[in-house]
Amino acid sequence: MQMKHLIIFALAGIVILIGFNMFNSNRHESRIAATTSSIATSIPPDTAISSEGNPVNTTTDIASQPLGKQPKAILDKATAKIEQAEQVNQDRVEQMSDAQ
Repeated sequence: MQMKHLIIFALAGIVILIGFNMFNSNRHESRIAATTSSIATSIPPDTAISSEGNPVNTTTDIASQPLGKQPKAILDKATAKIEQAEQVNQDRVEQMSDAQ
């Protein structure tokens, strides 16, 4: 095989892979958008309970807090979001088991 044929074949493969990646990412983004919209409708107000039992307002700006408390605020916010997602998942499992 000549070198120019090999280069053309490689470029065609790269273009095909880029197109495939773009197609899959668009499909994946639409699934995420659909999932987040259904989750957003079932999540209660912006106040959540952290793992330590402290209320965490998820709409507060972390940058407005003192520098020493910013890492804790970030962790509390992430923990609150994870707990909300787990609760939504648990509710879905219960709904599915009730439907069966």
